[in-house]
Amino acid sequence: MYTETAIFDLLLPGDSRTLKQKRSYVRPILAMLKKFEVSAAEVGMHDLYGRAQIGVAVVAAEPAQARAVVDTCENQVAGRPEIELLSVKRRLYGDED
Repeated sequence: MYTETAIFDLLLPGDSRTLKQKRSYVRPILAMLKKFEVSAAEVGMHDLYGRAQIGVAVVAAEPAQARAVVDTCENQVAGRPEIELLSVKRRLYGDED
């Protein structure tokens, strides 16, 4: 069994000056990610309105499967025109970890 995690560091548009506006960008991203059968949540930068960190985790039988799902998630997030993907931190966990 393998688990891959990723943390996406996002720059939100300048008009996200309130928590409500921030959520209007984060919620659709989380809903889109969950369609890929991953666990996804906002995991950091809760106090910064113009930034967000979204964490994704997937469990798979093979490491290539886990990587492929997280690759797809990363590409989908990076392709959203309203936000900028600043960085991605990924880690693969296997039976030995």
